[in-house]
Amino acid sequence: MPLMTPLAGMPFWKMNGLGNDFVVLDGREAPLDVTRDQVRRIADRRAGIGCDQLIVMAPSQAADIRMRIWNRDGDEVESCGNASRCVADLILGESRKAAMTIETLGGLLRCSRDGSGMITIDMGTPRFRWDEIPLKEAFDDTRAIALQVGPADRPILDAPSVINVGNPHCLFFVDDLDSVDLAAVGPTLEHHPLFPERANISLVRVISPDHIALKVWERGAGLTRACGTAACAAAVAAARKGLTGRQVTATLPGGDLAIDWRTDDDHILMRGPVAYEWQGVVPELAAEPER
Repeated sequence: MPLMTPLAGMPFWKMNGLGNDFVVLDGREAPLDVTRDQVRRIADRRAGIGCDQLIVMAPSQAADIRMRIWNRDGDEVESCGNASRCVADLILGESRKAAMTIETLGGLLRCSRDGSGMITIDMGTPRFRWDEIPLKEAFDDTRAIALQVGPADRPILDAPSVINVGNPHCLFFVDDLDSVDLAAVGPTLEHHPLFPERANISLVRVISPDHIALKVWERGAGLTRACGTAACAAAVAAARKGLTGRQVTATLPGGDLAIDWRTDDDHILMRGPVAYEWQGVVPELAAEPER
C-alpha cells in the first residue's frame, strides 16, 4: 500500500467560482488522502486557510483527471459545478488543450474554455426518479412533492421540485428570495428524513422566461454565494414546470451562470467564470478541540 503524502507543506491553489471558494490540492504525483478532521481544519476561516470545499486532483483511468470534493463539514460529496470549472481551468491551462474530461463521484464531466476565458461544463443528464435523487419514499411526480415548512394551512414553503444533477437538490419556487430566512430553515430541510443522503436546499425566483435567481443552502457548507449544481437544478426544475425555456441566466449572490438544458440529448451545460485568489502551502494545523 503506497504511503500517503503529508498535507502540511503541500502547495495549494485558492480559487473561486462566483465567490464559492476552494482550496485545491494536487495529488496526481503521489497518493493523497484526507481525513474529515483535516478537511474541517483547512476549511476553517479563522484558524485554517478557509474555504467552502476542499478539492483534491488525482489520476484517473477514465478521464484526464479525477476530482474529489469535501464540503467544509468534512463529508465527501459527488459533484460541485463551480469547483469543476476551477479544476478544468487549471488543467486546460497546463495542457493547452481546448477540451478535457473530469471524473467525479457524480459522473464524468466534459469541459471546455472559450475565447473569453469562460469555462463550460457538460454536467450530464438530470435524474428525476424518486429513488435516483434519492428520496426515502416514492413520489410519482418530482416536479412538486409533498413537503412543506410552517403551518399546514399557511406554509411558508411548499411543494418543492427535487432533482439529482450529480447530487440531490430540493428547490422551492418563491416570489421573493428574502421572504424566507434560508439560514434558519436550511439546516432542518437539509437533514429532513425524506433525504437519506441529505439535500441542497434552494429558493428560486423566476424573473422572466430566460432568467431565474436563487439562494442556496448547500449541504455540509451552509449558505453559499454560488452553487453550480443548484443553478443547473433550478434551471431544469423551472423548465419542467413550464416557467421558463431551457436556456436561462441563473443569478446567484455571487454572480451569473448561463445554463442550457439541451433539447437533443437532455445534457445540462453550465458556463461561467473562474477566479484565482492566491497560492500557498498548507500550514501545520492544530487538531480540533474535543467536543
